[in-house]
Amino acid sequence: MDKFTTLTGVAAPMPMQNIDTDKIIPARFLKTIKRSGLGVHLFDPLRFNKDGSENPDFILNQEPFRKAEVIIAHENFGCGSSREHAPWALLDFGIRCIIAPDFADIFYNNSFKNGILPVRLPRAVCDQLIEDTKLGGNARITVDLQRQVVVRPNGEEIAFEIDPFRKHSLLNGLDDIGQTLQHSGSIDRYETTQRAGQPWMPSTAA
Repeated sequence: MDKFTTLTGVAAPMPMQNIDTDKIIPARFLKTIKRSGLGVHLFDPLRFNKDGSENPDFILNQEPFRKAEVIIAHENFGCGSSREHAPWALLDFGIRCIIAPDFADIFYNNSFKNGILPVRLPRAVCDQLIEDTKLGGNARITVDLQRQVVVRPNGEEIAFEIDPFRKHSLLNGLDDIGQTLQHSGSIDRYETTQRAGQPWMPSTAA
């Protein structure tokens, strides 16, 4: 998993509540267990018309938001089914941070496990950031995880809270497997001791 330290990028406004996982990545695209290749289907019902052409009214089909790395939304982002493909699709498109007043719990947890930073900020602050996006190509914001601040285009810094363990994991690029591998030395010593004390047990070595 890639580390998340400081991100400066274009922020796309999505002033909608209850953006569910079926909007983020529809069920018909869940046939793969690969994390790559899903970005082209991100927000498929909103990005594309029924004939497959782009919907010019959708924000990610407009410049400069085609290259957005941040999404700013309203309440309950990521509600609906628990599909992990939702953060996979966001990440494959290039989204590394989502700012909203709150998130659905499972989506919130899945985001951290896949290298996406979900930032909770009050609705009024989210609306300020959405207003900032009217600057177009100059609507670049900075998200500094180490300092726990979002920096608006005008330089104003807005603090946010985050669980210390999740912060550590993102800063160091540690998913669940990476966290386990940090203790590989202790695991190896335990298995060596177990084999010595119980030689009749089958070996787990490859």
